[in-house]
Amino acid sequence: MTDCVIVGGGLIGMLTALELVQTGQDITLVERGSLGNESSWAGGGILSPLYPWRHPDAITRLAVWSQQYYPGLSRTLLAETGIDPEWIQSGLLILDSEEQDQAAQWASRHNMHIELLDREAIVKSEPEMDRHLEKAILMSDLAQVRNPRLLKALRQSLLNQGVTILEQTEAVALNQKNDRISGVQTVMNKISAGRVVITAGAWSGLILKDSGINVDVFPVRGQMLLYQTKPGLVSHILVHEGHYMIPRRDGHILVGSTVENTGFDKSTTEQAAIELKQLAVSLVPELGNHDIKHHWAGLRPGTTTGIPYIGAHPSIEGLYVNTGHFRNGVLLGPASARLLADIMLDRPLSLDVSPYALM
Repeated sequence: MTDCVIVGGGLIGMLTALELVQTGQDITLVERGSLGNESSWAGGGILSPLYPWRHPDAITRLAVWSQQYYPGLSRTLLAETGIDPEWIQSGLLILDSEEQDQAAQWASRHNMHIELLDREAIVKSEPEMDRHLEKAILMSDLAQVRNPRLLKALRQSLLNQGVTILEQTEAVALNQKNDRISGVQTVMNKISAGRVVITAGAWSGLILKDSGINVDVFPVRGQMLLYQTKPGLVSHILVHEGHYMIPRRDGHILVGSTVENTGFDKSTTEQAAIELKQLAVSLVPELGNHDIKHHWAGLRPGTTTGIPYIGAHPSIEGLYVNTGHFRNGVLLGPASARLLADIMLDRPLSLDVSPYALM
């Protein structure tokens, strides 16, 4: 028997496991595929919502907590594992100027720093970008992490700390007795546990379907492209018309992403590749001289409200949920994991839990 089974080995599950194992608990992490290989790997690692002012305060509170936590987490993981998650304060340059008033009001309310750039300042900040833009919003404090490297570092850290990792192990049912969780039934065996946490992303609703609540988490496909360029071609994370470009330290540039309600279909399409390439070249013409190095898709866990579920099941004791982070799983992961650990361990809460509670 283990103290806690965590079902779902993406970033949310790994961070939740990290929070709990550091309190001395015996943790088993169960993943239907390979650890961190779904939406956590497929995303871009931007440590901010694309347009922060469009989101409810419940998202902002999680985001701010995580943004402050990430530099220390990255340093700790690098020192422990030798794997650098590449936390980089690259800044976020938003090229949709019609929301400058909303951005300024949001920044004032949350004590966030933004700059409103004119054409001259845009050219100075990004010399290779197309020169037709007249206004932009710069959030220079914002950062990114290289999510595949973050996932590798977390996996090694969990192994170092004694977490049992079961990959290629699908959880098919939740076991309970007298309205209390007793463990998880997998395709291979039964794992007894005093507590179970569901962190299965887009698949969370399927696992919870017989638990007596409707957790409206659904898959939203996002397709992305990768270019290899010289380092420094683009300096900032660029955001335009709901899409983004992310420059990595070694010259890779990610371009994303689509938002498609296609169920659990993770295939890529030629149409998406064409649209994303056109966006990339329209912003940075030099990319027209580079071939697409990779094209992939991931399934993000959406919710109708845009707010994740973090908390205890209302009627099954010992069952918890941490899911539904949509496009912001990497960003919101540390705060979500800390908040759930606070709830599970009856510690003083790091944040108000009510916006994320299961009903």
